Amino acid sequence: MTGWLITGAGGRLARELTALLPAHTTTALTREELDLTDAHAVDEALAELRPSVVANCAAWTDVDGAEEHEGAALDVNGHAASRLAAGCARVGARLLHVSTDYVFSGLDTDGLPYDEDAVPDPHTAYGRSKLAGERGVLMALPDDGVVVRTAWLYGAHGRSFVSTMAERALSDATVKVVTDQYGQPTWTRDVAERLLVLGSGPARPGIHHATASGSTSRYELACEIYRLLGRDPALVSPIVGADLGCVAVRPAWSVLGHRRWSLEGMSPLREWRSALREALPAVTASPTLGRALCAN
Repeated sequence: MTGWLITGAGGRLARELTALLPAHTTTALTREELDLTDAHAVDEALAELRPSVVANCAAWTDVDGAEEHEGAALDVNGHAASRLAAGCARVGARLLHVSTDYVFSGLDTDGLPYDEDAVPDPHTAYGRSKLAGERGVLMALPDDGVVVRTAWLYGAHGRSFVSTMAERALSDATVKVVTDQYGQPTWTRDVAERLLVLGSGPARPGIHHATASGSTSRYELACEIYRLLGRDPALVSPIVGADLGCVAVRPAWSVLGHRRWSLEGMSPLREWRSALREALPAVTASPTLGRALCAN
């Protein structure tokens, strides 16, 4: 066994995780280097590398595109994840599979976080494809399959809502942001560190929610970014989600509970404001601040 295999290595979370691991025992493969929809290539890679841990960060993440190409999204997020899990079972590898808050409807109005054991009810093609992957992983690897749901990711790599707001703030630009979408802005570094824990030591199979503690609306998040960057939050104007015209309906309530960490003797991820304050310098230093108003 040779250590870690990271799929989808070009993505923002995968790059954070790769940076935390020893280079000599880690193989990080981009989509071009390992296409998970190519079953033969996946089997060959697992047989050759024989990793102890596989972190599946590869995914179809285009939420709007999934509505128009649900079959293609299902191939990547569902079928390919299930086959990867079966391959991990054959070589005795633990699989950390990254999933999403979109497996829930986001329509709940009781104001309570979704528990790890809450019944999924996806209302988007993207959510349905990710739920299929979760189920395939847990079925193939009941003792070594770990599903890690996260949400509202941002970091030093790739595009995100946070990078877009930071770009607008640094330009002293006005921006309209929705007030009716609530969630947990989550720094990729914090998730990567938790993946490292889940991949080490005793197996902790099942579902974990790796999102920041607390919750906020996208509008409040944008205002906080402007404040932290020394800009006037009054430049941020409130609108409702329907005004954005996104193809897929974004969940209005994407707050995940963290009961599982307590059961395992660990604290949940830190509060979102604390993480954002520390992360912003890396976000603003990124050479490609992205535009993501219809955020995933």
